[in-house]
Amino acid sequence: MSKSKIWSDIDLDAEGKSAGYFRLPLAVHDKSGDDVGYNFEPIPVVTLRNGGGPRVLLMAGNHGNEYEGQVMLMKLIRRLQPKDIRGQIIFLPAANAPAVRADTRISPLDDGNLNRYFPGNPDGPPTAMIAHLIEAEILPRVQYAFDFHSGSRSMEYLPCGVIARSAEPDRFAHSLEYLKAFGMPVSMIIDQSTGGDSALIGACRRAGVYHMSTELGGGGTVSLKALSIAEHGLARLLHHIGVLREPLMDEQALPTRLLHRVPARDYIYAGNTERGLFEPFVALGEEVREGQTVGQIHFTTAPWGEAEPVIARADGITMCRRIPARTGLGDCVFNLARDWQPVSA
Repeated sequence: MSKSKIWSDIDLDAEGKSAGYFRLPLAVHDKSGDDVGYNFEPIPVVTLRNGGGPRVLLMAGNHGNEYEGQVMLMKLIRRLQPKDIRGQIIFLPAANAPAVRADTRISPLDDGNLNRYFPGNPDGPPTAMIAHLIEAEILPRVQYAFDFHSGSRSMEYLPCGVIARSAEPDRFAHSLEYLKAFGMPVSMIIDQSTGGDSALIGACRRAGVYHMSTELGGGGTVSLKALSIAEHGLARLLHHIGVLREPLMDEQALPTRLLHRVPARDYIYAGNTERGLFEPFVALGEEVREGQTVGQIHFTTAPWGEAEPVIARADGITMCRRIPARTGLGDCVFNLARDWQPVSA
């Protein structure tokens, strides 16, 4: 794979703790369109390295307006020192730095969704260059990549860890163990094909790197509950895989309920062409049944009229809910999951 054109002012392979930036080159043009030089978009990076041991990438800001993971990693960067670990932790707390800076899901530089740009391109647009940097320069250095997502401004998730079901039994068993060590109240197992080759999970498959992602809260804020349980879970996870010498918190993981996401056709959608205000009748984590009324839409243009019921199309557990109350035809108001059933050999 070609070498990245993004350069750094720190040595990722040096012992100790180093903090600095990857420098993403951006061409600068004058009013006539002529190339007049380069600026650099700074992408923060921190590395802790202390001899031999597990090597881990901790990443947030894959989508710029998903906040819990970014806050969690910044706090952990300040807390950990090389003496606390064996091996290496590479932190990318604002992986898609242009999107993080703009407080948007995708990059304002090229409308790029980083989690759809792998394996990237060193000669491509900015988001493709970042994806290439991660796949070509960072993943070959690590054994684990943990990527922290949450709902954006339009969604709120029941906090969960997420892994893909591997076709290799030993590899999948290992992933299940660290998912259980992370210890969210519920955990999601997705089909191996769900992530796609253009997502980080696809890059990890190509590199032979263990991958886990999350959905933590969301809704345009930092969820106190989601952040707290994720911080405790990450501390357990890093100790479980051996990169932390000692536990950061004296707390055992509680059992996690393993779930599998239902097909998108079985999510719950609004069914009226007119936009109104959605009133939910169920909360995140509740079980719903096919045919159940899970909410109703009130139409402010005719406030004297009857509200329209919103009906579940399938059984499931509510994993994600729509945040904006203003809702109309085609808007998904709840994502659902069901208990995971292991596939027989």
